[in-house]
Amino acid sequence: MAQTYNFKKITVVPNSKDFIDIILSKTQRKTATVIHKSYKISRIRQFYIKKVKFTQQNIHDRLSMVVSEFPKLNDIHPFYADLMNILYDKDHYKLALGQVNTARTLVDNVAKDYCRLMKFGDSLYRCKQLKRAALGRMATILRRQDQSLQYLEQVRQHLSRLPSIDPNTRTILLCGYPNVGKSSFLNKVTRADVDVQPYAFTTKSLFIGHFDYKYLRWQVVDTPGILDHSLEDRNTIEMQAITSLAHLRACVLFVLDVSEHCSTSLEEQISLLNSIKPLFSNKPLVVAANKIDIIPLEELPNEKRALLEELEAAGVPLVGMSAVTEEGVMAVRDQCCDRLLAYRVEQKLRTKRVDDILNRLHVAMPTPRDDKERPPCIPDAVLTRRRLKASGELPKKRTELDIEAEQGDEYTVDLQKHWLYVPEEERYDKIPEIWNGRNVADFIDPDIMEKLAKLEEEEKLREEAGEYDDDMVSDDEEMKEVRHLAAEIRENRAQIKMKRILNRDSYPVMPRRALKRNADQFDKEMSKEGLTLNKSKDAHYRRSLSRKDRLAKKPRLEVTRSRSRSTSRVTPRSQSGLRDAGQVNSVEKLKHKQQRKYRRLAQVNETDRRITEKKPKHLFSGKRGMGKTDRR
Repeated sequence: MAQTYNFKKITVVPNSKDFIDIILSKTQRKTATVIHKSYKISRIRQFYIKKVKFTQQNIHDRLSMVVSEFPKLNDIHPFYADLMNILYDKDHYKLALGQVNTARTLVDNVAKDYCRLMKFGDSLYRCKQLKRAALGRMATILRRQDQSLQYLEQVRQHLSRLPSIDPNTRTILLCGYPNVGKSSFLNKVTRADVDVQPYAFTTKSLFIGHFDYKYLRWQVVDTPGILDHSLEDRNTIEMQAITSLAHLRACVLFVLDVSEHCSTSLEEQISLLNSIKPLFSNKPLVVAANKIDIIPLEELPNEKRALLEELEAAGVPLVGMSAVTEEGVMAVRDQCCDRLLAYRVEQKLRTKRVDDILNRLHVAMPTPRDDKERPPCIPDAVLTRRRLKASGELPKKRTELDIEAEQGDEYTVDLQKHWLYVPEEERYDKIPEIWNGRNVADFIDPDIMEKLAKLEEEEKLREEAGEYDDDMVSDDEEMKEVRHLAAEIRENRAQIKMKRILNRDSYPVMPRRALKRNADQFDKEMSKEGLTLNKSKDAHYRRSLSRKDRLAKKPRLEVTRSRSRSTSRVTPRSQSGLRDAGQVNSVEKLKHKQQRKYRRLAQVNETDRRITEKKPKHLFSGKRGMGKTDRR
């Protein structure tokens, strides 16, 4: 049942205030909001009728979801039905669901009545008041269900925390007095992590764990401790264990504390076993004597040992174990599993369906055809291997793991030695490389190595003959002097640059064109650099251009009468560098094409970030949509 009904998927049940807020806000968002008194009265009526019907439908759907998602006690497994009766009180639970169902019917009737009255509204004001009255009565009905909704929400939260117990699967059920070691056994045989403390009633609810045995999945249910008193005196915690014993088809593992460290004597524990034995009917029972690490079963007093022997004489298996040292824990688990499997098989054989299955099966028993004896034929190699294995002389097979441990870092996986359909002498042959359907080896010159050796020998003879030596001409005295002078110039420049960096803050930096320079200053600067210049008047740096030469160098533009403006007019920047009017038009077209996307966005250029309208009307007026509303 736990697989077909998931209590964790039940929708959250809001209280009445949140319920009303959700419904009314959805009505406001999902229906029209604009109406005028100048509209036709039929349109006004339909406007408010739609709001009433929309609200009624939302309330109906939500209350129907609450009623349908909660489990029906008559439809679920009796184990869950009794467990819910113990935890939540069956009458209270049914009453809450019934009140919610009645509220759903009342809301439907209110909507129906007011929609009928709305047809007689003769003005916008009266229709609006009828709508307000309808929504107000619906809200009042929901407000009166506040206690039921809160109770159902608490039930939902507790149901979602219940363990998913499958009542029909293979189950081991732990029971016994408090603090005898039931939770410790659960932690040892499964991966559950139940809290274990040295005091009674540490476990206050059902806990479940799972393990695998014989390729089958098993579940272990840990129940709270039970005290030996009447059924009417047992509390909610104890009744959970009683419900599990009554309804789960499981192997019951009754845990005894033979050391009596649980503050309960062995006689009282056996008395509890006898008092709840009617719940074990038609269930396999195993008794586990826990805490034998404190006192073994052999060292028990005679009177207590006699009590345990009486149990064994009654056909109840008794197995000793210790959850601390894990002694006998697996034996107890295996005993429970085997007894439950045998019991389930026996139960299936008692059903009527077994006959249908047995009629389909036929077991053939061979009959001897003659009196000749035909013993089994076992090969000699198999017999020899069995004999060597029994005597311990069979050599161990050398695995790849052993080879890797021997070779260490030098080990590489050799897959070719395990090839089955390739002869051993051919396993390590070179595999041909195929390219475009052709074998690459077919296009390789077989004499390539000999030709390469001849070529290397020829190159060696050329090197010995000096054919590749560089014709380096030694520098003469003049070249050495030029290089020495260049080195001095570079050194002087570096010193001047360093002085300029150090004294940069002492004077403003002047551009080179602003400095007045003459030929004498140029001579001094060059002599500081180590250069000797020709100081005659015919030197090119001492000559100045005459007026005639300057005019020849810069021809004067002719001024015609057709031009009314001065010849000093500057060319527009958009036309500078262009050859003719055709290029100017082409550039203008490219400029307009490039700016098309900016004009579409009302931008001057790509750096324009202006927002022309601070409050666009489509974002700050009208009815809100389904999107975000944080910007309003």
